[in-house]
Amino acid sequence: MRRRDFITGIAGSAVAWPLAARAQQADRMRKIGVLMGWPESDPEAQSERAAFIHELQKLGWADGRNLRIDTRWAAPADPESMHRLAKQLVALQPDLILSQSTPATTALLQETRTIPVIFGIVADPIGSGFVASFPRPGGNATDFAVAEPTQAGKWAELLKEIAPQVTRVAVLFNPAMTTFAEFWLKPFKAAAPSFAVEVILAPVHDPSELESVIATQAREPNSGLFVMPDAFTITYRVEVTSLTARYRLPAVYGYRFFAELGGLLSYGEDLTDNFRSHPEGRKAERASRPGPCQVRVGNQPQDCQSARPNHSFVITRHGRRGHRITTPFTAAQNVCFWHKADMAIALHDVRFSGKANIIHMEPT
Repeated sequence: MRRRDFITGIAGSAVAWPLAARAQQADRMRKIGVLMGWPESDPEAQSERAAFIHELQKLGWADGRNLRIDTRWAAPADPESMHRLAKQLVALQPDLILSQSTPATTALLQETRTIPVIFGIVADPIGSGFVASFPRPGGNATDFAVAEPTQAGKWAELLKEIAPQVTRVAVLFNPAMTTFAEFWLKPFKAAAPSFAVEVILAPVHDPSELESVIATQAREPNSGLFVMPDAFTITYRVEVTSLTARYRLPAVYGYRFFAELGGLLSYGEDLTDNFRSHPEGRKAERASRPGPCQVRVGNQPQDCQSARPNHSFVITRHGRRGHRITTPFTAAQNVCFWHKADMAIALHDVRFSGKANIIHMEPT
């Protein structure tokens, strides 16, 4: 039986096989490769992989029983390692490969154009050349984009709302991990004049450079920081959030786990949701659309719709300490009026979490 005759890819991003194929599970052990772009020690990466495996188990597929899962963990800011691990996975000839990040997907697609590749966390799949379009990806790759480019403008707006004194914003990123940098930079720079903000690039190539770069920006009056989401800044998020707090540099982040570590505010997708089939809190209108990827009988990844995300907004109480923050709730309320493309963000739940000490706002 051909690979395409039994694989159902990530549908909101877990994997399932159609019923006809499940009846033939005993035929042979199925194989899935997983290429993670973050270290094995990263708790968020472990959570994403665990969510993926949990969905498989709910569908009757258990690693070691009727399924073999081979996972490789790449070092951040090490493209050579990523390509070596991608080559290893492709050599195993799995039935499908789950790719966590943009660098991982790039490495895999350089090694294979036949094995289905399902990416979980990619900012710009079209610009990166992974898919031709969201409705019809083409090629052998598909699944979730984690953002709209206009989200970068919202980051600029939120930072200015919550820290009105900011007149210059440094963009922290690792060039080796952000081949998609312009996806964020272009709309961020375009939005900046509307908020009387100057944009400064602050590339970091190694974790040893983090403190000097952040300290340099903090010494400049009225400075703020935009931490571009990439494998490097995510891997070293403890160091980044600790340094911004130490130097009292207002910063905006793309993912909630930065805020949970004490970062000032975050606005973005819950990444673990991309590795689940039907995560709690998915929107009804989103569920009514065709699944982002259903590689079923007669279908190939190029025919499977890629999907775009919902977002949540988090402000930390303790992250505000030491900053001149005057209008935190104005910024929160403004989130509900942002409508772009097919994304409608509205406040659904506002609550304080005692453990994390955060204000959390979910989209409806």
